[in-house]
Amino acid sequence: MNTEEIKELLSNHKKWLEGDSDGKRANLIGANLIGADLIGADLIGANMSGADLIGANLSCAHLCNANLRDADLHYAN
Repeated sequence: MNTEEIKELLSNHKKWLEGDSDGKRANLIGANLIGADLIGADLIGANMSGADLIGANLSCAHLCNANLRDADLHYAN
């Protein structure tokens, strides 16, 4: 995923978390997020099963109840 796609996905996820009918839960199943900058991202309840997060920066990201089953988090911080 490129930076713009990630920004849009996070924006829609935030709306979903706030109960906005225009929002959509983040679906990152199997997503390629190698080296992604997710600093402070609000990914509460996101589905990240099987996502490739090698080297991703997850500093201060909110991952409560996120599905990270089989996600590759090697070298992620």
